[in-house]
Amino acid sequence: MPALTFAVAALALLAGCASGGKAAGGPAAAAPAPAGPNPQVLLLGEVHDNAAGHKLRYELLRQRVEAGWRPAIVMEQFDRENQDLLSKAQKGCLDAQCVIRVVGDVRWDWQLYYPVIQLALTYQLPLVAGNLSRADASRVVRDGITATFDPQSVRDYHLDQPLPADVRGGQYKEILAGHCNMLPEMMVDGMINAQVSRDIWMAKIVRDQQPRDVVLIAGNGHVRKDIGVARWINALAPALTVRSEGYLEEAAGAGRYDAVYTVAPQPRPDPCAQLKSKPLS
Repeated sequence: MPALTFAVAALALLAGCASGGKAAGGPAAAAPAPAGPNPQVLLLGEVHDNAAGHKLRYELLRQRVEAGWRPAIVMEQFDRENQDLLSKAQKGCLDAQCVIRVVGDVRWDWQLYYPVIQLALTYQLPLVAGNLSRADASRVVRDGITATFDPQSVRDYHLDQPLPADVRGGQYKEILAGHCNMLPEMMVDGMINAQVSRDIWMAKIVRDQQPRDVVLIAGNGHVRKDIGVARWINALAPALTVRSEGYLEEAAGAGRYDAVYTVAPQPRPDPCAQLKSKPLS
C-alpha cells in the first residue's frame, strides 16, 4: 500500500478510535446501580461498535439523570466546528432522529447513540460537540500538535515542549495496536499528535462547561486517566473531580479507569484482515 494511501486510511481509523433508529436504546438487563456520587466530570468510554456496552452505559447514565442529575453531555461523535448547528438542532428537534439527520456524520452508527441524544432532549441537557474534524486532525498530522490551538492554550498545556514521556509512550502502544501493528514508523508521531490533540480539545471543552457538571461520551482510549482526557482536564487549575469508566471487551491495566465494565465482545470481521493482505511500501 503506498504510504500516502495508508496515511489516509490510518487517519480515518484513528478518527473513529481511541477504537439511525431506536433499536439500541433499551435498558441492559440486570444493570447495576451507578457507582458513587455524581462527579463534576464523568468520562464514559466505549468500544464504538459494541451494542452491549452502549446499552449498559446508557442505563447507568439514565439512572443518574432520572435521579435528578443535570449535566451537559459532550460527545466525541460531533465535531466541534458543528456546535452552532448542533445547538440549533437541539432547540428545533422533537426527537433524536431529527438531531442525527441534521448533524450526524457518516462515520458513526447513530442508532447506538440515539438513546443518549434522546435523553438529552427529554431532560434538556445541553449537547456539546467535542471532536476535531478530519480536516483539523489531518492538519495536526501534517503541521504538529500546536496546529489547532491558540497561543494561550499552547502555553497552558506546554505544547511547545515535548509530550510527557508516559503520555507519548502510552499513545504509541495504543496507536500501533489500533492499526494492527502495521503503521509505518514515519507516521506514528503524527498520529500521536492527532490523538493527543483530540484529548486536549475534549478536556478544554469539558472545562468550558463549568460550573455545570459534564458527561463525556467517547472511546475508551480517550477516557483513560493516565494518558487520556482526564490527564489534560486537571493539567489546569482549579482541579475538578473526575470519574472515568471504561466499557471494555477485555480486562484493562491498573490505573487506566476508576471503574471497568466488561461486556461480551461484539461479533465483527477481523479489522486487520484487509491491511494484512496488502504489502506496505
